[in-house]
Amino acid sequence: MKQRSQNDYYEILESPLGAVYLIFTSGVLTNIEFSKPSNPLLKRREGMTPAGKELLEYFARDRQKFTCPTAFIAGTEFEKKVWEALREIPYGETRTYKWLAEKIGRPQAFRAVGRALGKNPIPVIFPCHRVIETDGSIGGYSAGIEVKRRLLEIEYYTKLSRP
Repeated sequence: MKQRSQNDYYEILESPLGAVYLIFTSGVLTNIEFSKPSNPLLKRREGMTPAGKELLEYFARDRQKFTCPTAFIAGTEFEKKVWEALREIPYGETRTYKWLAEKIGRPQAFRAVGRALGKNPIPVIFPCHRVIETDGSIGGYSAGIEVKRRLLEIEYYTKLSRP
């Protein structure tokens, strides 16, 4: 895991999910967390970053794709491959853990895919909330099932209301 420096910072967004903390390394979004960062080296940044603006637009149902710079500063090659593949799940749709395992060329690794999703450092932008169980049940989510359910509702109702 990369050591945080004094140049790293975080931004707080008020969202329909409560406070969301965006963590930046060298100006690039590297983490989204649902509880306040505990690292004393991280300083709060005032003002709105492009990433914060995009997330607020997403929560307002005005954005379906993200363009802000992101980087994975931790994770195995397998985990990064899983996280990158999440971008291929369209807004307002879901896929299964099995689908994701097949997508990355590891069809038997659906349990490992689930573990990798639980470590996704940039949820929402890398939409692990769109991954569900084969039987259609919601599955797990690192920030809790209610957060996952709410994210799916945001996308589902946006999809229904637009042509």
